[in-house]
Amino acid sequence: MDKSILLGAVAYDPKVVTIWEGIRDYFLQQGVPFDFALFSNYERQVEELLAGHIDIAWNTPLAHVRVKQRTNGRSLSLGMRDSDRDFHAKIIARRDAGIDKLADLHGKRLAVGSRDSTQARILPLYFLRQEGVDLGRVKITSFDSDLGKHGDTGNSELDVLQALRDGNADAGTVGDLVWVNEQAAGHIDGSQLRVLFTTPGFDHCMFDALPALPESKREQFQRALFSMQWENPAHRRLLELEGLREWLPPREEGYQSLLQALASEVGVF
Repeated sequence: MDKSILLGAVAYDPKVVTIWEGIRDYFLQQGVPFDFALFSNYERQVEELLAGHIDIAWNTPLAHVRVKQRTNGRSLSLGMRDSDRDFHAKIIARRDAGIDKLADLHGKRLAVGSRDSTQARILPLYFLRQEGVDLGRVKITSFDSDLGKHGDTGNSELDVLQALRDGNADAGTVGDLVWVNEQAAGHIDGSQLRVLFTTPGFDHCMFDALPALPESKREQFQRALFSMQWENPAHRRLLELEGLREWLPPREEGYQSLLQALASEVGVF
């Protein structure tokens, strides 16, 4: 048996190489044989995990719940970022669109992100329906950029915001992260755009493995992962690149809304 751990990740940005080369070096320093393989999309990564060609996959929420479904709930969840817990999406409205409450979306133009993005399309539309919005009465425009990346690039959300700025949409859906980053960059005109609705929380990425993963590999991976410390400058550089302060144990309750959305096929391709 090959004792090294092979992890799969999707190359949604050039920094992904830097991140995983750094994490590989850290694991090796911890005495854990480790390497990674990059994929161009999550569909292929999921298939390679299920085929046993990689030991662990760093998955988006959509990829995570698909692995759970395809293994009848038997897959192993190994860990997540602190920033993956209690993620939110937002409905942004133009101030001049006459939208004061969610029911006012009826008859309006709603821009949404890629159809495989949990935060920019799937869950915002699901939560809108839960709040009583009849999506059949909303004029939905989709920006399907970077399909296969499950919204990791954030490009479709930037397209949504641009459509709002240009007056080509009355409201739009974006994830918390893009909204906060665009505000910090000074790209949001508060006199033009405002938050209409913030969704309930949901969880984001997860490390997934098959039940057949040897216990020794699981133990080594989690031990090294959870030993990364924000206070260590060498660790902090990698943690900052991956957008977290601390790796946390897995939990499944944060994916229930996504499972329900997939079952109802709201916003799902």
